[in-house]
Amino acid sequence: MFYRPKDGDHGMRHNPFKALVSPRPIAWVSSLDAQGRANLAPFSYFNALADAPPLVMISINGPKTPEQVEKDTLRNVTATGEFVVNLVGAAHAQAMNQSSAPYPHGADEFEEAGLEKAQSVEVAPPRVKGAPAALECRLVEAKPLPVWDPARRSDLLIGEVVGVHIDEASIRDGRVDVTLYQPLARLGYMDYAKVSEVFEMHRPRIAD
Repeated sequence: MFYRPKDGDHGMRHNPFKALVSPRPIAWVSSLDAQGRANLAPFSYFNALADAPPLVMISINGPKTPEQVEKDTLRNVTATGEFVVNLVGAAHAQAMNQSSAPYPHGADEFEEAGLEKAQSVEVAPPRVKGAPAALECRLVEAKPLPVWDPARRSDLLIGEVVGVHIDEASIRDGRVDVTLYQPLARLGYMDYAKVSEVFEMHRPRIAD
């Protein structure tokens, strides 16, 4: 089959795009507003961009509303310049999902999801206590992305990782072993996956 995304003529019950570009890692982003109130929200348009310096990107998408044209995470990060990307293991699947609920502005999703806060080192926003890893970030760039519908907005955040926390329980033989915490990934529709098995391949070498 072939379809043009802007025409929306794929003939399926749901848009297949997000199911095709998957699995996607989940950025469980903690931030603080201007009053110092904590916010926690998951985003699956997320990935690493570079490693020297380490950079991550998060895309925040959603409808504009008369009361609030920016999601709390976008508002907080652009105002303070700091955030934490908490990585999501299988054990935190339900808490992560609970934190995605449309709570009113100013609500503390840590409390709503029954999570404890842990103090960060390089940035002010707290991290999720017990998360398999957390990346403390400072904002490098925030920019709007194109949208078809003027009633929606899409924004890109790029952050430099200035501090990394790794749970010792996620380390085996001097390496991070993802099978120990089974990172959660977003698929299409309402589907998720967890990484429980890995295999290794070495890059081929070309003989001189």
